[in-house]
Amino acid sequence: MPAISHEQLVGLQRNQEKIRNICILAHVDHGKTTLSDSLLASNGIISAKLSGKVRYMDSREDEQQRGITMKSSGISLYFKIQRNLRDRQENEAGVAIDEYLVNLIDSPGHVDFSSEVSTASRLCDGALVLVDAVEGVCTQTHTVLRQAWTENVRPILVLNKIDRLMTELKLTSSEAYVHLNQILEQVNAIMGTFYSENMMQEDAARYEASRAQREAARVGKDGGGNEEAGDADWQLEEQDDSTLYFSPDAGNVIFSSAIDGWAFRIEQFAQIYAAKLGIKEQLLRKVLWGDFYLDPKTKRVLTHKGIKGRSLKPMFVQFILDNLWALYETVLETNDRDKVEKIVKALNVKVMPRDLRSKDSRALLQTIMGQWLPLSSAVLLTVVERLPCPAVAQRLRIPKILHPKQTADELAVVTRLLGVLEKPLCECDISDEAPVVAYVSKMFSVSPDMLPSNRRATLTAEEMRERRKLALAKQAAANKARLGEETIGPEHIALDVARLSIAADESTEGPTVLQMPTTEEGSSEAEEPVVGESLIGFARIYSGTIRVGQTLHVLGPKYDPANPSRFRTEVKITKLYLMMGRELQALTSVPAGNVFGIGGLADHVLKTGTLSSVLECPSFGGVSNEDAPIVRVALEPREPNQMSQLVDGLRMLNQADPCVQVYLQDTGEHVIVCAGELHLERCLNDLRERFAKIEIQVSPPIVPFRETISSFPAQQKDQDDTNTAAGKDGNADQDGEDTTKGAALPLGTVELATPNKLCTMRVRGLPIPSRVTAFLESQSRTLRNVLDQETEGDAFISQLKATFEEAFKENEVKNKEIWTGVVDKLWACGPKRIGANLLINNVPGYERPSWSQSVASRRTRTRSSAPDDDTYDPDADDDAVSTEASEADATGVRRVAAIQQFEGSINAGFQLATLQGPLCAEPMMGVAFVLDQLVFQDPPSTGTPAAVQYQQQLGLLSGQIISTFKEACRQAFLTYSPRLMLATYSCELQAPADVLGKVYAVLARRRGRILSETMREGTPFFTILSTIPVVESFGFCDEIRKRSSGAASPQLVFKAFEPLEQDPFWTPSTEEELEDLGSMADRENLARRYMDGVRKRKGMLVAKKMVEDAEKQRTLKQK
Repeated sequence: MPAISHEQLVGLQRNQEKIRNICILAHVDHGKTTLSDSLLASNGIISAKLSGKVRYMDSREDEQQRGITMKSSGISLYFKIQRNLRDRQENEAGVAIDEYLVNLIDSPGHVDFSSEVSTASRLCDGALVLVDAVEGVCTQTHTVLRQAWTENVRPILVLNKIDRLMTELKLTSSEAYVHLNQILEQVNAIMGTFYSENMMQEDAARYEASRAQREAARVGKDGGGNEEAGDADWQLEEQDDSTLYFSPDAGNVIFSSAIDGWAFRIEQFAQIYAAKLGIKEQLLRKVLWGDFYLDPKTKRVLTHKGIKGRSLKPMFVQFILDNLWALYETVLETNDRDKVEKIVKALNVKVMPRDLRSKDSRALLQTIMGQWLPLSSAVLLTVVERLPCPAVAQRLRIPKILHPKQTADELAVVTRLLGVLEKPLCECDISDEAPVVAYVSKMFSVSPDMLPSNRRATLTAEEMRERRKLALAKQAAANKARLGEETIGPEHIALDVARLSIAADESTEGPTVLQMPTTEEGSSEAEEPVVGESLIGFARIYSGTIRVGQTLHVLGPKYDPANPSRFRTEVKITKLYLMMGRELQALTSVPAGNVFGIGGLADHVLKTGTLSSVLECPSFGGVSNEDAPIVRVALEPREPNQMSQLVDGLRMLNQADPCVQVYLQDTGEHVIVCAGELHLERCLNDLRERFAKIEIQVSPPIVPFRETISSFPAQQKDQDDTNTAAGKDGNADQDGEDTTKGAALPLGTVELATPNKLCTMRVRGLPIPSRVTAFLESQSRTLRNVLDQETEGDAFISQLKATFEEAFKENEVKNKEIWTGVVDKLWACGPKRIGANLLINNVPGYERPSWSQSVASRRTRTRSSAPDDDTYDPDADDDAVSTEASEADATGVRRVAAIQQFEGSINAGFQLATLQGPLCAEPMMGVAFVLDQLVFQDPPSTGTPAAVQYQQQLGLLSGQIISTFKEACRQAFLTYSPRLMLATYSCELQAPADVLGKVYAVLARRRGRILSETMREGTPFFTILSTIPVVESFGFCDEIRKRSSGAASPQLVFKAFEPLEQDPFWTPSTEEELEDLGSMADRENLARRYMDGVRKRKGMLVAKKMVEDAEKQRTLKQK
């Protein structure tokens, strides 16, 4: 097919019914980019013979080397359908031609680049979900299906690499049918779980709303309502899920082999066999998949009950798979040329004689299959028929994007009652009166030579012929002028020699360069330097028409129309691009419903943003990432004077990568946080080669840890041993003084006094039940929203109570009397007020407001311009207390210390203690600190020197309480049973049976833990699920591929923090331990090694013996 011109694609952008926006989603190595190559070959962008080898959408060098996609890229394709029409009255046949524009986005499949999948799915209305017919449903398959469900993107299932069932697994056609049916059932089971989860959430919200309405009605009537009867009348609403699942007879399943360039749908074979079998095409579509059989005698379709023991094949096997298997066997295995020629003639395909004589059987097979069942026709025809156009899709997607927290019923009301702004968005209005609204899902960088302004224009054949004529005419004129000159004399020769000698003297470096004469404008353009990367926005326009020269508002993810002055800037549109894979083509305008690139946003958009011509438009929000980045490294330039270049490079990297996080630590280190080892490698390559263009020194990967206490308490130790353990964190001076000399306190309890002896406190450390810890860790975003005044805290408190009740029922709590009613005594969460640690108030005789009331009072004080003196803020700055103390001293008013005055100090000490634990200054997790006692010294009598000193020291008490409470929490933590928590990956890999031993050896060496091992039916592959610590995972993927000779390729997804059940301070103490291990503990303490490694990296004290039993060397040689 000839290449499609730029004008053809631009002309289709205004016809919204003929536009389809799709993305390709799949697990890694399931054939996404190969499928894209086949689609590109249909537009003449690449050769059909190079399909699957060029990997056109992978424009990066490291993508080509590794053979995987690392970034999402878009391209616009042209698709034409010819439909045969017949006029029944005049009995004449005609042809109707429909032209479509398909905006295709190819996305990565590796887990490290899941954020690229999120950005692609936000811009599209449909998705091609590829599943390898051999490997089946994998980890990322589940992830991309959930992403499509979340973004309300309609998927089409593509069962790819069916050729492997024949060539590798050697399955028969019947076995392949059973295998494909199992994969289809697994995918539908995943979609069913999404549907059930969503339905249960909506029904629960509907039930709570109905209960609230009945409660309000009952209160209004002053009782008498029958709430139980109302609950009995309420039932789950049934919803239609028939369009949710994949089925070949529904037209949303494609069978393909992208590497061989063929694909088919049930409809294609239904058209072929309808006339031969005498069955209606519509009926044949329904029976070509499933347990339907054709009776060879009666030519009737039978079900499984009607075969009556006869060995009949399903119609899908008999009419489709058997033909494919026979063709593959003939071409690849037997290589019978006579039979191949008969097949070619029967299929009515054109194959050149040289191709038939070729010794490359695979190339011959691809030629035959590419003409019989062309992949591009099957895929693009399914996309055009089954996926919605932008006008239809936006009516379903826009309400959910604008109102993500509303239920389906509320969204239905929003869809019916469209506002002035929502109506053009849902209708995808392209008129000039409609507001311009576009969404930038990510920023990506391009090299200067890719920009249309810096690229040499491609000349047409007519322009090239015209230029050749002009060049020949100039050359002829020059020759004529030279021949018409006088005879060359000696002076002329000498002049030429002198001129050449002068030119030689001037050009002392390298050869002389010929320069064409240019005008002033041309010279100014040539002098303009083109350096550095350019940032382009990956965007989609939902309403209006965006044009070059327009001025639009750039709305950040946190923009609120009620406060239009915040999170908003203005930008003038200077460049618009049509994305064509590796190339960008300039545009002057883009109507609604199209995906495009936009330049000039580098100073306005960080990662995502919304462009709008009206301030009333809400922000479309950011793109949610399923997996947070976990691997971090510190960077510095090799040459210190290049620090500014590194800072500029990090700024561009932060914008160009949707997942990376870049920040400056308090120590002055520049740190980047990445999703995994491969993602880190790509970011470092970009910094060195594209953004900073300098040599960079990289620290070893910084892996986060967490500190916790074990649910199994350590044996009771003497107080001296506790103090010794507490002093191992390198703090020689303690802010609090221990008051428990000679007194035996319960395990994990510490009693300290402030340095000025005015306050004594008793703090107890306890491990939080694991179920509650997991709940608190998952609710960090909810807590942040509550503190940011976006939601109320009552719902969080009720869920926390329910979680504690579940822990009680499952017997996960040992001392139930300690945790009974603990939610009502909740003081704060930490660290940063959103962590998985709790501060509990258990001071006798002191009752403080609940946690939700404290947050509400803080909101009121924040909103009020003049705070009331009678209200109290528990999180108020401690400087206010010291200010009041100084004012009281100046007025001579006698003050008395009270706990209400120092609630903020206690909370601050708790936050500091949980932010940096005593083991290696890592955040705590799953620890509850209970304040059992807080006693203040009685003030002395007035008028005495002691009273004056008391008043002076009272002003310093706030800061001393912070440091003392922090030290009390740290000591209580150490005296219980301290443990380290390791960040762990969930590892899934598939491997054949012959390399299982090598895989297990690598996992054992990396301290991995096997969770399950299952064998896929019909294949020689085992699926292994395991966990591996992040700190041990660096180089794991390369090692396991090397050991298994490429047969196993793992996928690492961050799972959670898991405790390492080993005391970092353990030493042999019993007789058995001393006898087995000796006094020096020959067995390595893994927790101690991890802890010392982190302490050494942070510059903390590490107790390590450098020399042991040193003695002078003896010379035993005899003279």
